[in-house]
Amino acid sequence: MNARPPRKYKAQGAPEQSPQETRADPRWSAVVRRDADADGEFVYGVRTTGVYCRPSCPSRSARPENVSFYAGPAQASQAGFRPCKRCRPDQNSAQDEQRRKIAELCHLIDTASQLPTLAQLATHAGLSPYHLHRLFKQLTGLTPHQYGKARRAQRLREALDQDGSITDAFNDAGYGSSGRFYTESTQVLGMTPGTYRAAGANTDIQFAVGECSLGPVLVAQSNKGICAILLGDDPDALLQDLQRRFDKARLLPGDDAFMQHVALVAGFVDSPTRDLGLPLDIRGTAFQQRVWLALQKVPPGQTLSYAQLAERIGSPSAVRAVAGACAANALAVAIPCHRVVRSDGGLSGYRWGIERKRALLENERGLDKA
Repeated sequence: MNARPPRKYKAQGAPEQSPQETRADPRWSAVVRRDADADGEFVYGVRTTGVYCRPSCPSRSARPENVSFYAGPAQASQAGFRPCKRCRPDQNSAQDEQRRKIAELCHLIDTASQLPTLAQLATHAGLSPYHLHRLFKQLTGLTPHQYGKARRAQRLREALDQDGSITDAFNDAGYGSSGRFYTESTQVLGMTPGTYRAAGANTDIQFAVGECSLGPVLVAQSNKGICAILLGDDPDALLQDLQRRFDKARLLPGDDAFMQHVALVAGFVDSPTRDLGLPLDIRGTAFQQRVWLALQKVPPGQTLSYAQLAERIGSPSAVRAVAGACAANALAVAIPCHRVVRSDGGLSGYRWGIERKRALLENERGLDKA
């Protein structure tokens, strides 16, 4: 939890730059915007004052010809600068401290045998229940209760995958009573515990392949909602992917009514600025669901890095796990993992191909300007 994610800005040891080079440096843009998200990524020294600041410093803007960038406080101090007394770049920012507290609470929930109450979490964090509830949702996209339920659902799946009775499974998952377990388990799993243990046997999933601007698109739906939107070049390969994901379910060709859903999805791929308007059956671990929920809040035409996404869910050190969650996404465009890019803004891996990712982003930016 203490490891830092990869830096978004390239560090320079003794950075003497011309005003033109400084203006072209992405770090200068962060300084001009007073971007709090860039705090901790670098500091900048101002030669006319002899101080160094964090990017979000509210002090009067420096002139670009007087600015030097450094990887951190140690490098700036070695260059002869002293820390700004206003933004205190040599100390953790309030935002850093908030993220640390929420990451600590996530770990507490993850490792607790019984879900902590909001009051218990607030006491642990030294915050009021109201403030904690608001801050937790702001940084993770989930309330503490929603995060706890998702974590318990993950434990339930893991327990059912092991040998032993279903009673042992609900005890291991942290359910306080069998009544609560049987009330919630079908909703959590999308099926009864026994059916889940049989890997989805006897469950029905409709599917069909349509066409969109990016080629074939396979759409599948369970009784809860759309459970897969797969893109590719070969319809047969898409069907094989679906069979691997739901290997013991009954895969049924979609009827005429379902084909209307396929048309809606194909239209959504081409014009993602409007709401899909269909329920989703989102299946994944508690961590994956945190990532996917945060992704659904990224507006069309905008992007963010894996490090930024990890920070948004309150797990700044989990950059690799965030990338893995993006790769595991089975609902293309509906969960817009194509909006995650490298720290330098370049396109990175996309399970349905880099060219499709580029096309989706260009299309969204075009729609955003229209």
